[in-house]
Amino acid sequence: MSAIKIGIVVFPDIIPFHLSVPCAVFEKAVDAEGLPYYELAVCATQSGPLRTNAGFTITTEHSLMALDEMDMVIVPSWSDPAVAPPAELMVALKSAHARGAKVVGLCMGAFVLAACGLLEGRPATTHWNWMQAFSQLYPSVALDRNVLYVDEGDVVTSAGTAASIDCCLHLVRQQCGAEVANHVARLLVVPPQRQGGQAQFIEQPVYNTHGGDRFMQTLGWATQNLQEAISVDMLTSRACMSRRTFTRRFQQTTGTTVTQWLLNQRLALAQRFLEKTDQPVEQVAMASGFSSALSLRRHFQQQFKTSPSLYRKAFQVKGK
Repeated sequence: MSAIKIGIVVFPDIIPFHLSVPCAVFEKAVDAEGLPYYELAVCATQSGPLRTNAGFTITTEHSLMALDEMDMVIVPSWSDPAVAPPAELMVALKSAHARGAKVVGLCMGAFVLAACGLLEGRPATTHWNWMQAFSQLYPSVALDRNVLYVDEGDVVTSAGTAASIDCCLHLVRQQCGAEVANHVARLLVVPPQRQGGQAQFIEQPVYNTHGGDRFMQTLGWATQNLQEAISVDMLTSRACMSRRTFTRRFQQTTGTTVTQWLLNQRLALAQRFLEKTDQPVEQVAMASGFSSALSLRRHFQQQFKTSPSLYRKAFQVKGK
């Protein structure tokens, strides 16, 4: 397929790391032959060198006019909630959205999308530190304070910088498949998948399944035995912990419940089976720990908005 064109908006006083997040994630997404899935264009809100908040300047080859040709437009952050986006940027974003481009606001980029009216009456999120300001400025937006990102299809918003990585990986997974997204995550040395509904406040967002303590070893065991009927009592027994202590630490470590975490892990495993094997959906369901193909199809549809068969058709690795 032809490369997906992404326009990344850069503006005065941008934090360089915010700009680097979408660039790093999407430029590493390549197919089995090393061909890129994405074509990136950094588009400036004004002509000439742009000074970053780090004290150095950057220049770009593209202006906002290039957004007319993009399949997806990303606003990686914003300088200050009190600073209104320039009219030219808002016109460009609304025009891109109107013709069908996906518009993404990472971190404080949600403020820009809201200023354009793209989030009116819709769920969205942003960095936790700026949520009060966001609610005051845009009370008609259904702000979700307890998620990493919100994907509404045509518009996507994320929480802070780490969540921006999760959001970009989610988009890669959605557009290119789980195997490509997992490969990008390995290159970036970040968790391959944190669901959008996961809480922003997590003490240990990355767990080491090869760690020395029994709790981490238990999580590692669970990921290797997803086809089994795993219960909370089984996990607490392996971890040598009380149920209360285990569930509290589990929430602190993963940001979700045991039941939801196991479902997420099993869905990710099912994605890999669908991409890399020709096993019937019934076998994929059993190998991934689902009670039936019907159960897999139902959860798969809820999470990925497609069926296992259509997912396989779109993302199965050729020459597996």
